[in-house]
Parts: sequence; structure tokens; C-alpha cells
Amino acid sequence: MKNIIRRSPVSFDSRPAKTEMRDNWTVVLEYEAEETGPYLIDLSHRARWDFQDVDISKIQTWGMNVPESPGQCLFKNGILLNRMNLSQVSIWHLSGAKLGVPDNPAFTDVTDTTVFLALFGKEIFSITEKLTSLDFLDPSKETPFLLQGPFSHVPCQIVALEKTAERSGILITCSRGYARDMIASILKAGKEFGLRPAGENAFTNWFNELWG
Repeated sequence: MKNIIRRSPVSFDSRPAKTEMRDNWTVVLEYEAEETGPYLIDLSHRARWDFQDVDISKIQTWGMNVPESPGQCLFKNGILLNRMNLSQVSIWHLSGAKLGVPDNPAFTDVTDTTVFLALFGKEIFSITEKLTSLDFLDPSKETPFLLQGPFSHVPCQIVALEKTAERSGILITCSRGYARDMIASILKAGKEFGLRPAGENAFTNWFNELWG
């Protein structure tokens, strides 16, 4: 049986300089003339799951207890758990080896039905304030934390990974069908700050600085 070709819903007007085939995805590792950030990066090939159960607090995922309260996040062994509400957690695989999905009907693979983006560098929250009223600079919240709500008028899950004076970064996911308009609105909002597309290597370097 031939392999199924999986395609990202994201398309940048930039020429890839280095690509890699991975799990039937064409992953752009670098674009030409990436130069300096801030950056917008397509991570739609990274595995993501939705996990729902009536008594979710008693279930472990890959040996990890889910965060106690909505909005809380937990990162361990390359996996980010985001508590959405009383019965739902989103799970994003950000690094490490390929995972086997537990044989549990509470897990739904949403990798191919959603878009997944990273936005990081300087002036990130100057860009996001053009697109949402969500407060990423709330001093009571320590990174990583989850916010849910409209971003460029689209329902999104957004995790703030870093918020410092030197650099900030967020991860965004929403329904796949909004990808084209979402990319256009983010790049337009970030134009005055020099926002540009970057490949997965830029994300990996940033992520390793944060989490080792």
C-alpha cells in the first residue's frame, strides 16, 4: 500500500531552503533569507490529541497527571498537557521520539484537522494585541499557561511559553479550515515588526533554549 501524503494547511510565500520527509509530511526545516525574527513557524506536522473524560483528573497520560485547573499546563518528556476545562485536555507533542497513542477511546487525534503555529521573538505581544484581547501579560500567570478565545476572530487554543523583555513566544492551534486567513492576518499584523516565516529548526533552537 502506498503511503498517504499528508499536507500542511499552511502555505508561506517564501522559498524553502531545506526540507525533510517525516511521517509522510514534507517538513520545512529552513527558509531562504530567514535572517532575524520575530518568526512565524508552521508546526502542523507535530502530533496533537484531544483527551476527554468525565473524571479526567484520575487518568494519566504517558505517566503524567493532568494539570489540576483549567488554564494550567504541564511540560514533561517532550509533551505539553493543557487543561481546557473540567473534562478536557489538549496534548501537544513538541519534541522527542514518536509516541504510541494509548488504546483509549478518550483520545482523539486532531493533527490533521487543526493548524498549529509558533510565534516567537521580539515584540510578539505588540503583534498579538492587534489580533486579540486575550491578556498574555497577566502578571499572575506563569508560563506555560493556556488561554482560549478569539484570535483574529477565530476560536483558538493559545499557550504562552515565554514572556520576557528580550523575547516572547506562543503556540496557537485552531481548526484547519482557518489556516489561510490566520496566516494572512498574523503576517499583516507583524509586518511593521519584521515578522517573517521560519522553518522548524528555528523553533527547535528556541524550544531547546527554554526547556533544554
